[in-house]
Amino acid sequence: MPYRRLPNTDQARVRALKAAVEKGEMYNVRDLAITLKTLFEARNFLHRFEAAQIYYTQCYDNQSRASHRHQMNVKTARLYISHFIQVFNLAVLRDEIKVEHKQLYGLPVSNTVPDLVSESSLVEWGKKIIEGEQLRTTQGGIPIYNPTIARVKVYYDIFLDSYERQKNYQALTNRSLDELASMRDRADELILDIWNQVEAKYQDVTPNDIRLEKCRDYGLIYYYRSSEKIKEEKEISC
Repeated sequence: MPYRRLPNTDQARVRALKAAVEKGEMYNVRDLAITLKTLFEARNFLHRFEAAQIYYTQCYDNQSRASHRHQMNVKTARLYISHFIQVFNLAVLRDEIKVEHKQLYGLPVSNTVPDLVSESSLVEWGKKIIEGEQLRTTQGGIPIYNPTIARVKVYYDIFLDSYERQKNYQALTNRSLDELASMRDRADELILDIWNQVEAKYQDVTPNDIRLEKCRDYGLIYYYRSSEKIKEEKEISC
């Protein structure tokens, strides 16, 4: 005998609920396999659940679309910040800038480039070198060129703006996913109740294929075990 299995994706849950609700719109009360109370609950819940699913999909799509451009901004900002620090370190090695001025930037005494892999480190070091360079030049220091701090700041500000936007997109996506996830248990309860009522309604219908077909009309999903599939294929071939 085939066995049924509850939907395990949100799209499948929506399809299962829609199938039952649509039957409620087609049949009169006497022919309906589920109670009016269940139909009413399913219809109201489906509206909210589908809306939550659509909203999550929109949030995720917005985040994904913005992510590509954001990664380009990350790459450019990392390039300019890293390049500026390298040029600064070379100036220190040439004694054009005093070693103690590194403190203004929060840079280590060793002529190394800090780890700029994470976006949070870019936020941190971009701010440090911009403030450090501005402070040093106001004290009479010669500005770093190629790249100038003004150019670095342009790309840093672009990155910082997209960084904040991306965090907002991620927060919206996470909240919408949490809201959707919180509704799944109720969706499964409704679907299970509907399926139980439908199977009880048609339990005496024969032959079995017709009974299964009537149940499937309400969205029930049946699966055949591997041994049953092999047996069915042999019967068809004979």
